[in-house]
Amino acid sequence: MDTTDDTPQDWAALGLRRTPTQQRSRQKLAQAIAAAEDIVLREGVDVITLPRVAAEAGVSVGALYQYLPDREAILAAIVSRYHDRLERLLDDAIERLRSDPRGEDPVGGVLRAVVAVYQDEQSARSLGTVAISAEADAARRRHKRAMADRVHTLLREAGVLDGVDDERGAAVARVAFASADAVLHDAFAAPEPERAVLLAELERALRASLGT
Repeated sequence: MDTTDDTPQDWAALGLRRTPTQQRSRQKLAQAIAAAEDIVLREGVDVITLPRVAAEAGVSVGALYQYLPDREAILAAIVSRYHDRLERLLDDAIERLRSDPRGEDPVGGVLRAVVAVYQDEQSARSLGTVAISAEADAARRRHKRAMADRVHTLLREAGVLDGVDDERGAAVARVAFASADAVLHDAFAAPEPERAVLLAELERALRASLGT
């Protein structure tokens, strides 16, 4: 986790009980979330508790409780941070495409950027099928819809959907995102040589289906 990335919108996206305003509080929270991610990778989600995370991060339980009061809040913060990172990645791609339509590859470039996020966010990906809470499940659904909407905008700006009405364009984007998301999760569950083959085939399939 990049602990220097603490802009206000990033923290607001985590769904914390309170949004930290002081740099010192943000640093402690960043340490705690990073520690929780390490624990999830090493030992799984069942051992996550507020005292365990606080001890691992080297901060007091009291300093974290007002932001991350329990296991569900800690796990939800990990997933929310991951979702926010992916959504901002597509926002940035859309802005680059608007600034320089010929400089952005809406399939290959964006896919490679998403792959890089998947590689970085192993702990968050491992929580993708964990039933954290009803609120977390609703947040996952909102994220998927937000990503499909951004893919729709990206494809529209790239001219891929020229002549396609918005209803069908939204469906094309939704299918493209859902297909890519499923293959990416499958690829990262596979050993490295097989993963590379799946990712290459995913890019070919997306280009063929989108006509890019």
